[in-house]
Amino acid sequence: MALKALEHVTKIIIERSQPTRQAYLERIAAHRGKIARKDLGCANLAHTYASLPDHLKETIKDTKRRNFAIVSAYNDMLSAHQPFKTYPDWIKEELAKHGLSAQFAGGVPAMCDGITQGYEGMELSLFSRDVIAMSSAVALSHNVFDGAFYLGVCDKIVPGLLIGALSFGHLPSIFVPSGPMTSGISNAQKSKTRELFAQGKISRDALLESEMQSYHSVGTCTFYGTANSNQMMVELMGLHLPNSAFIHPNTSLRHALVKAAATHMATKEVQPIGVLLSEKNIVNAMVGLMATGGSTNHTIHLVAIAKAAGIIINWDDFDAISQITPLLARVYPNGKADVNQFEAAGGLAFVVRELLKAGLLHEDCQTIMGVGLEAYTKNPYLLEGELTYKEGVLESLDTNIVRPVKEPFSADGGLRTLKGNLGRAVIKISAVAPAHQKIQAPALVFHSQQEFIDRFEQGDLNRDFVAVLPYQGPRANGMPELHKLTPILGTLQDQGFQVALLTDGRMSGASGKVPAAIHISPEALLGGAIARVQEGDEVLLDAQEGVLEALVEPREWEARESDLIQRVHVGSGRELFAGFRSLATSAENGATSFGH
Repeated sequence: MALKALEHVTKIIIERSQPTRQAYLERIAAHRGKIARKDLGCANLAHTYASLPDHLKETIKDTKRRNFAIVSAYNDMLSAHQPFKTYPDWIKEELAKHGLSAQFAGGVPAMCDGITQGYEGMELSLFSRDVIAMSSAVALSHNVFDGAFYLGVCDKIVPGLLIGALSFGHLPSIFVPSGPMTSGISNAQKSKTRELFAQGKISRDALLESEMQSYHSVGTCTFYGTANSNQMMVELMGLHLPNSAFIHPNTSLRHALVKAAATHMATKEVQPIGVLLSEKNIVNAMVGLMATGGSTNHTIHLVAIAKAAGIIINWDDFDAISQITPLLARVYPNGKADVNQFEAAGGLAFVVRELLKAGLLHEDCQTIMGVGLEAYTKNPYLLEGELTYKEGVLESLDTNIVRPVKEPFSADGGLRTLKGNLGRAVIKISAVAPAHQKIQAPALVFHSQQEFIDRFEQGDLNRDFVAVLPYQGPRANGMPELHKLTPILGTLQDQGFQVALLTDGRMSGASGKVPAAIHISPEALLGGAIARVQEGDEVLLDAQEGVLEALVEPREWEARESDLIQRVHVGSGRELFAGFRSLATSAENGATSFGH
């Protein structure tokens, strides 16, 4: 039954995508072999070889020997990307053992939403994905590469690298992660401290101490936000070495996995990424997202990634996949555990095995390991200095964190598409208690996060309400995450008030227990109905039935003019992104600046 439903959704996507997917495949087929290192002029090649030591010049001059690109998001400010500093040398050394070469083709920017949350720099965040995609294309534009390694982990970085890689879809590609940091204080403790600070009960010094105990070493943050959801999806797409996502940086096992990625590319036949990443791989990523309670940001990013491969998906597909996919994991903010505890309890190897047994993943898809996902049910170990794969656990080692299909945390994935006179939106309810999944309350309209915070501090929000924040979409201000609202709304809900959020912006990939209808399309700046909402309007958000309605008499609703607000976005580099904002598609279309 599950397989039949999965095949039905996939068939719809394949049929919808047929013209664009065929055009994409024809394009990359034409490019493959059109320009190669052997075809470049001697002056062009000399520029390529100039920086290399003499012994490597002899190797690379032999155009029958493959030469690979390395594209990296390394910087030493961000914990998740600092470990990438040494990866290029490891990859080059390993390839050299096989008589092959690699060159560091280019770096891409990597910004952290955790640093820019609530500040002007956050308005660059979403479109940094498009900058990363373009930076990747620039790195590969020299046409001297026979394949590529992509080093990136976090929120916009992996989607950007994927889009860039797909623009050179004729190249075999492997993604190489860095892994999560070790566990600090519990996520529950961190969340509680934030709420206490929002209530004015603890000092800023106490809050900073808590945050530094949580974010304390190299690696990704340990909650299951967008960064770690990225890693899960890349595994389910078959672009990582199996179960390499959640191995800590700076360990012997991580070192071995990086070298193994190079060896794999050197010794195995890896399909070009544009051919490998089919509709079935995209559906597998969607299933993984639902089964693990992943980030809502991927209702934007995965759409953009798929589009780059000529595949057209929409929120109805996410909803349909969610309806047939049981929730198998509870990782913060959907539970108390972090990703390290998830990995220890069985991790992705267990989840993949369970989904395969239930017929909820396409096994007839290409991965860098060959056909199918069976390899991804195994875990890597370092035994006597050798990388070895063994079968993952057959039973969960902690059913509070990860469960089999026969006894899931819930029968579906907890992501819904909401529809009504306010437009279309998505909501993640895997962490929302049933009592809060349907809210009907008066609207309070805010025009910024700061206005919301000010009214809370003035004591004006101690009541039932639906917070409405328009003009937070891609065209308005780059669609920043509204992270600062989360602790306040959580506090009000804990005090017994019925609260919800309605916005054309984004919430953090770590958003949790408060119902939030986000990514509303069309956005306010494009005439979306969210701009018609007035203070005091009764609003219904029903996640169980998929309804999002302003309960206003239809004639009055249709007669209302949108309160069009134009803002000037200058400072912190925002003026440089005016072109991106002016071209941005809707959230449901991936919020890309690359056109429709």
